[in-house]
Amino acid sequence: MTAVQTTPPPRLPVRSKAAARDRGWGGVSPMLTRLAAERATGVLVRERGSLHLAGGRVVHADSPSAPGLEVLLTAHGTVDAGVWRQALAETGDRHRAGHLLVDGGHLAAGALELCRLTALYDAAYFALAPSSTPGRFRYGTEAEADAGPGPACGCPMPVAALERETLRRRDLLHRIWPDPTTDEAPLTRAHRAAPPPPTSRQRAVLAVLAESAAVRTATDIARELGRPAFHTLVDIRRLAAAGAVRPRPPAPAETPEAPDVPDPLAAIPTDVTDPHITLLKRLRDALEAL
Repeated sequence: MTAVQTTPPPRLPVRSKAAARDRGWGGVSPMLTRLAAERATGVLVRERGSLHLAGGRVVHADSPSAPGLEVLLTAHGTVDAGVWRQALAETGDRHRAGHLLVDGGHLAAGALELCRLTALYDAAYFALAPSSTPGRFRYGTEAEADAGPGPACGCPMPVAALERETLRRRDLLHRIWPDPTTDEAPLTRAHRAAPPPPTSRQRAVLAVLAESAAVRTATDIARELGRPAFHTLVDIRRLAAAGAVRPRPPAPAETPEAPDVPDPLAAIPTDVTDPHITLLKRLRDALEAL
């Protein structure tokens, strides 16, 4: 029997786990991934916020849906609100104001950095939300990126790490309660009680909704409580899953008042003896009497 020589099959490619970690999970923002690869510097503007990059890393994020650094620092007395305003007035820049507070002994350096990272992750979650509007990137220098509308983070964040955390947060909210309506809609307390026992954070959310008749969204509640917006979303979704919070129903539309229609017969003199007009007046009087 003659042996037949065959070419061995090619080896299967082996995925590099280290390279995969560097790339991130992908799918959050292809433009952001590309900017990280080219080590770009500037500002990526998206529908619900913006990301400031320096050398392909994120140094700051801001979003109208997330409270800023000053809210996180002053809401619970970490820094006196008047001291913060004075530091901001002296420096004219939130980045330098934070350093001024540290140098003056009003704030520990670690507390400032922790609040910066919290604010960055919080705003980035909303800035990287799915959107049908394409983002746009404004190239600039590293000095311009650091001097953005918010304080630059002392530890620039790799894009891959930011994407992983954003996707982890999306997955967490989905597992708690898959309906995202309560994230943006005006909220109200439902008739059902909160899950026993409600946490102190959940009780604070319910108290805000109970104390005011004004329209309150998750962002409004986060600002009023001085907490990160994402943490507030977690509490609200848990309350929604328990039936204790629901979107506020729309207000009933006001029915417009019927306009006054003048009576065409009122302008006819009473001494007119036309039989047709007399018949019309009798019909009108009969209808009004019904």
